[in-house]
Amino acid sequence: MIEGKNIFKSFGDHLVLKDISVKFEKGKTNLIIGQSGSGKTVLMKCLIGLYEADKGQILFDDRNFSEMSFNERKSIRNELGMLFQGGALFDSMTVEDNVMFPLTMFTDQSKEEKIERVNFCLKWVNLENANKLFPSELSGGMIKRVAIARAISMNPQYLFCDEPNSGLDPQTAGVIDELIQRLTEEFNMTTVVNTHDMNSVIKIGDTISFIYKGELWWVGDKNQVLSSDNQELNDFVFATELTKRLKK
Repeated sequence: MIEGKNIFKSFGDHLVLKDISVKFEKGKTNLIIGQSGSGKTVLMKCLIGLYEADKGQILFDDRNFSEMSFNERKSIRNELGMLFQGGALFDSMTVEDNVMFPLTMFTDQSKEEKIERVNFCLKWVNLENANKLFPSELSGGMIKRVAIARAISMNPQYLFCDEPNSGLDPQTAGVIDELIQRLTEEFNMTTVVNTHDMNSVIKIGDTISFIYKGELWWVGDKNQVLSSDNQELNDFVFATELTKRLKK
């Protein structure tokens, strides 16, 4: 479990996060949703330590990340997997080298051990035998799957995904959603997904935290999100012509 307690974050005079307390459960796909500029990306960056919260606590299974020194945080950072928006693969590296990169940086495994782990991760994302391809030879969906393989290469306890479906067609996005959910359940990870994709919300939202103007405005799940009486949530969920039809 990951827990944020009374988190505040400002940039200059602009207060972005306002007293947010939230829990993300183990073995579940935990979604953060909200409009652009609502603070959801800032919240995720605070959770993984890219930003320091001004106030509040961040706990990873009761370990207080906020009070740790830089060196003390390394043990938790080695337990984190991160899927960046767009994939963020190294263009000059093969698929194999991209997935192997965290293992090379943070472990003392032998080359054989690293190759074995790379092949295991690539098989999980249905990209066997893609080892020697370069990112320029991959489709958008394949790039996201390689990025997922890299994110799980260190066998993380916590997986963070920033807009995993951005730039993908609906069918490919659905494949990525299913993959993230299956990994979460089978490896019993705590998965946190930043998204504005309503298909993802309805399909894999085991828990959903709606951020509105920097505040935690609503918490529920995929079975409740379409029937809430929260006006701001409804304005977000039913903003498109397609989702408006679901309300009828």
